[in-house]
Amino acid sequence: MHTVKRKMSFLIPALLIMLSACGPSQRELAVTETNKAKAVFNAGDTLQAIQKLDSIRMKYSKAEVQISVAKSLVTEMYQQLIDARSMLLINLDSTITELEKDFTKEKTEFDRYTQYNHKRQTFNRSWDRSFLQVHLDERGELYLSSNYLGKKWLKHTGIRVYDGKLQAKSEEIPLDDPLNHRSDFLDYKWEKVSYMNGKADSVIHFIANNPDLDFKCVFLGERNFYILVEDYDINAVVEALALSKAIKRKKELEAEIKQFQKELK
Repeated sequence: MHTVKRKMSFLIPALLIMLSACGPSQRELAVTETNKAKAVFNAGDTLQAIQKLDSIRMKYSKAEVQISVAKSLVTEMYQQLIDARSMLLINLDSTITELEKDFTKEKTEFDRYTQYNHKRQTFNRSWDRSFLQVHLDERGELYLSSNYLGKKWLKHTGIRVYDGKLQAKSEEIPLDDPLNHRSDFLDYKWEKVSYMNGKADSVIHFIANNPDLDFKCVFLGERNFYILVEDYDINAVVEALALSKAIKRKKELEAEIKQFQKELK
């Protein structure tokens, strides 16, 4: 009986070694993983394919030839990503150039970033009216301001833009907030409320998504004040939002290209 047990104790390790020897080699496993990565790449997920190829070096360190193949494929895939985004960037630059035609660029001593001022909302065109103004800077940051000029104070803290039952409303900017500004202008009262940091994003998108509506706007304050939103002010919002998106997308593409180029080094 003891003899049988001793034989079994020798046979089991030997059998395990034999079974192990019969399994796929690291090279074969690496080839399989490479083929999976190619399939993922062909399905359109380049980044996942790169991750699979990068894992081969860690998982199958003895498959030197296949590791080299994987590195070459990764380099090729990153280059394709760079080329594709570079082409998008060229097209986007053309779009930005076209959109910029409706704006003037200005950077005063008070501005940290270059400002895009819509040509239909310049000071000369708008100083003597109550209106909604769109603001855009070189980063693509966008916001609205409500500008009131009249004989009596409104002390307004927000706006509501509407057409029938459809409407959008800004968040409130308190009277003591630095973004809520009031001053006298000859016999007139001037109020300017700036809805920065997304405080009127819902209004911006409401206007941009429905440019054909007959928008009215109420300045919400101690006294409410109603205006019609002029077509050229609507267009200014639509065009500023389009330019904002293009500028931000350009920055995203440039950052992605820079990161991909870094991976190639």
